[in-house]
Amino acid sequence: MSVSEFSLIVTLADAAHGRIISVEVDAAARDAIARRLGLTALDRFIFTAEVRTIAGGIGAKGEVRADVVQACAATDLPIPAAIAEPFDLRFLRDVDAPVSEHEEIEIDSDDLDLLPLDGDRIDLGEAAVQTLSLALDPFPRHPDAERILAEKGVLSEEAAGPFAALAKLRGKPNA
Repeated sequence: MSVSEFSLIVTLADAAHGRIISVEVDAAARDAIARRLGLTALDRFIFTAEVRTIAGGIGAKGEVRADVVQACAATDLPIPAAIAEPFDLRFLRDVDAPVSEHEEIEIDSDDLDLLPLDGDRIDLGEAAVQTLSLALDPFPRHPDAERILAEKGVLSEEAAGPFAALAKLRGKPNA
């Protein structure tokens, strides 16, 4: 098991009778997570989960809440966002069982949140960081991005694309 910026180990024994976990991540860990995820800032990161044993492993259901600041993909301006991302994860033995290259695998929506159980333990903190990562906007765009780019002479996709060139040709008289 790799060590993450926010490690919270839960064992099968811990989850045997059900347990509610609520953690607010400290500033040092938030800074490290922000660097890893490419965030300008991670001002708040709270993780709440109910963990319980399930057949073959541990179930964790809860929510990740965070106040993040991402950089605009076009202008690098800061974009603050509040994230509230629910999750329902199952950590099971034999999730990564080998499959032959000719074997057909069917995956349904219930299989999407299955993770491997590492012996008798899971790193719920790392799962929280990964949940946050998946909830981030992959291409954040500041509301003023178009205006700022236009002022700097950067053409929009519509003005620079192939259809813009065709539109210009349509406007020209035939030679």
